Amino acid sequence: MITAELKKEYYRALLDKDTEYEGVFYVGVKTTGVFCRPTCPARKPKFDHCEFFESAQEALLASYRPCKRCCPLSHPNQVSELVQRLVKAVEENPEKRWTEKDFQELSVDASTARRQFKKRFGMTFVEYARARRMGLAMKQIREGGAVIDAQLSTGYESSSGFRDAFSRIMGAAPTLLGQSNILKASWLDTRLGPMIAIADEEALHLLEFVDRRGLEREVERLRQKTMSAIIPGETEPIRSIERELSQYFDGELKEFKTPVTFWGSPFQKSVWEVLRNISYGETRSYSDIARALGKPSAFRAVAQANGANQLAIIVPCHRVINSNGELGGYGGGLTRKKWLIDHEKQGVCIT
Repeated sequence: MITAELKKEYYRALLDKDTEYEGVFYVGVKTTGVFCRPTCPARKPKFDHCEFFESAQEALLASYRPCKRCCPLSHPNQVSELVQRLVKAVEENPEKRWTEKDFQELSVDASTARRQFKKRFGMTFVEYARARRMGLAMKQIREGGAVIDAQLSTGYESSSGFRDAFSRIMGAAPTLLGQSNILKASWLDTRLGPMIAIADEEALHLLEFVDRRGLEREVERLRQKTMSAIIPGETEPIRSIERELSQYFDGELKEFKTPVTFWGSPFQKSVWEVLRNISYGETRSYSDIARALGKPSAFRAVAQANGANQLAIIVPCHRVINSNGELGGYGGGLTRKKWLIDHEKQGVCIT
């Protein structure tokens, strides 16, 4: 987490073009919509116009595009011509979903692209393209501004590009929703990174880390099941979970009270109910959950239901580990899972 003091330190490094901070942070410039390296030669923005990130992926998910002057995805150490070509291709059409055919048309081997991006940026090319695409829709959710404002800040000369990116993820262009059923989505900043919350006026339907793999598919399934369009905004369940998450991360809350709605099969719902009964600070194995359901051989089905949970932290799938004590999987990443388990174990002592 970047504290207020770190922000001041990073801003000083930005003004000084301090090379020691290369790779330590990136800065997003709110007025231009680009993100830069600490040593960017461009005119320095005001402090209030800066947003700092610890990785390029975080900047992309926050909707910033790479600066053309300092090329934050190419320095330090120049990258291969293949990587530069693919970065350029993404910027020419940032809302595009890449397929094997697209790689073939560029005469690029998909596995080579994956390997080179992973080595250079810590994420695959598909993850990079997805982060750029998600960032466009997340910007609208995060700021809740008018379509034209979001369009201009993301650098589109016409509104079509932004509308396409938004509608592909959220289901409808923001100004063409008509009288459809509406769910509202908000960006929530948390200690473990940004999350997206989607709710109606009665209950929370989805709570996920914005960099979760497969988030777009989750949103798509939710739209289909609810027959709704999703637009930026807040509801009382969203305000409630934002308060509760803050209390949870501060070690002041152990049980969430925000009303939720489960969208899954009867078996999945039964698994999620068992998960919610795992006490704060404790863990269970997939086999333990299967036995609690009276289906001891269904541990693989339990694991699948665990992975299908759309209410991160509230439905504590992070409390489920392998029988041998290893962490197992987690949609938000194993680093977050370990942090959550350790956080709760420490909180057990809170009186």
